[in-house]
Amino acid sequence: MTTTDERPTTPFDAEPRFESVQQVRDALRDAQYLADDGIAGVAYLADRLQKPILVEGPAGTGKTQLAKSVAEITGAKLIRLQCYEGLDESKALYEWNYKKQLLRIQTERGETEEAHDWTDVREDIFSDEFLLTRPLLEAITADEPVVLLIDEVDRVEVETEALLLEILSDYQVSIPELGTIEAKQIPLVFLTSNNTRELSEALKRRCLYLHVDYPQLEREKEIVLAKTPGITDNLADQVARVVRSIRQLDLKKSPSVSETLDWARTLMLLNIETIDEQTAKDTLNILLKYQTDIAKAAKELTVDE
Repeated sequence: MTTTDERPTTPFDAEPRFESVQQVRDALRDAQYLADDGIAGVAYLADRLQKPILVEGPAGTGKTQLAKSVAEITGAKLIRLQCYEGLDESKALYEWNYKKQLLRIQTERGETEEAHDWTDVREDIFSDEFLLTRPLLEAITADEPVVLLIDEVDRVEVETEALLLEILSDYQVSIPELGTIEAKQIPLVFLTSNNTRELSEALKRRCLYLHVDYPQLEREKEIVLAKTPGITDNLADQVARVVRSIRQLDLKKSPSVSETLDWARTLMLLNIETIDEQTAKDTLNILLKYQTDIAKAAKELTVDE
């Protein structure tokens, strides 16, 4: 771990991960993530400016996969913090291994009848040996390059959001028993949000902003072709067109890109080469997860053959 005597790398001396926006886009394409210039540009700037990226948009549009793909193309270690209601510092940052500390105290007491000075015992049990690092602390203390994914940040309470802001502002952690621990390197950070609640202005100001929406028709067709081995150009085109028409309906939950891919793979397994209206209706449960949505789509759906 790094103390305050060792400063983390700065934007002026850190080795850039990317040479250009086009390089990011090409590398992501090689990793089968089809990014446009907007996505590639934000990833490039986040690296150069050493700022986190807040990625917002509907569920299932590739926000999490973007972080995974960037980790893949940079050869960085991916560290993921899955957010949920009730997430606290002990699960996000660190906690002490109390059972191990208690065993150490009992062992030392058993070795000698002499009373141990509490200061000596305290220095012994509050050391790195007894520290359980969680994703945030693990990310900033790692020796190797890291991509830190803070997934679904909109699920945490305001107090935990403030903790995230503190870490991302200074890339350092204050542990009362150990002092201030600063980052050995600045991780590339992605925070994803499904917009279930409004995030604080302070957190948004700290980040570069990226909105990832459902892809346009041609891009979704490209994604289907890239992610579904053996699918024909015609079937991929039909899949993209039917999904786009379904998303135009007033649904509780529109099909995500991952559900589009599931549908394409389902059609391939069923040896379907052309989608007709009956086939689409019979397999709507792959695309839609609410019965009211399935009923509405079955009523409104028309397929251009």
